[in-house]
Amino acid sequence: MVTQDNVYSMLALLVPGILQRLIDERNINENEAANLLYNSELYKKLEIENTKLWHLSSFALYSLLKEELETGKITWPEEQ
Repeated sequence: MVTQDNVYSMLALLVPGILQRLIDERNINENEAANLLYNSELYKKLEIENTKLWHLSSFALYSLLKEELETGKITWPEEQ
């Protein structure tokens, strides 16, 4: 069971995939990718266990991040 205390363990599994997609698709370096992710609204919500965003794949999370970066908005999954 994932709790707020161990949600960062889940993030350690998800973040590398999101960062790699940012690097590949935007042709940016790792620091730029990390800044985009860690300063996003998506990441703020991802850090909160009860949003349950940690259960999404890194691909799905990247899609939400891409939407946020392109439009300034996020269409949250229905489970939200």
